[in-house]
Amino acid sequence: MTEITTSGVTRRGLLGVFAATALIAAPTYSNAFGLLKGAGDIRRIRMYSGRTGESLDTIYWIEGEYIPEVLKEINYFMRDWRSNDATNIDARTVDIMAASHRLMDVSEPYMLLSGYRCPATNAMLRSKSRGVARNSLHMKGQAADLRLKSRSVGQMAKAAAACASGGVGKYSRSNFVHMDCGPVRTWGG
Repeated sequence: MTEITTSGVTRRGLLGVFAATALIAAPTYSNAFGLLKGAGDIRRIRMYSGRTGESLDTIYWIEGEYIPEVLKEINYFMRDWRSNDATNIDARTVDIMAASHRLMDVSEPYMLLSGYRCPATNAMLRSKSRGVARNSLHMKGQAADLRLKSRSVGQMAKAAAACASGGVGKYSRSNFVHMDCGPVRTWGG
């Protein structure tokens, strides 16, 4: 089972790496769902939460299949930290995040600012900011707000937009990028 850790790669993720027979050295990223096609492929996600103090570094997809136990760990990690509610995070969103991370060629994990939001949390945030959508994809487990210290908002947004697989919002003043698996679109500055 994947573990949420304070640092390092999880045991299951490490075993997955050894189980994978080959990695594609230079994959094409026409979209996030075509990420790493072929035998021996893996998909990895690395994140930490400043709100909960938790970290996640795991392989969630091997040889063309998602690992259900790992997706459950991702669901929990990306929960609404205010209410402790969790939902099934759409794997397409995780794919976009992982593909964008790979395109940026960074080892630093994402800082997760917001994953799933329960309706009450979304309503509270909406009452404080015009930038929160009434029917936010966060409430469906289809969006994440992310930050990297080593990359600018512009660099992150460009990598996510290159995946051509969902929405990408730039929030330069707040220093984060929104990525979702909804319709392909961009916004913000």
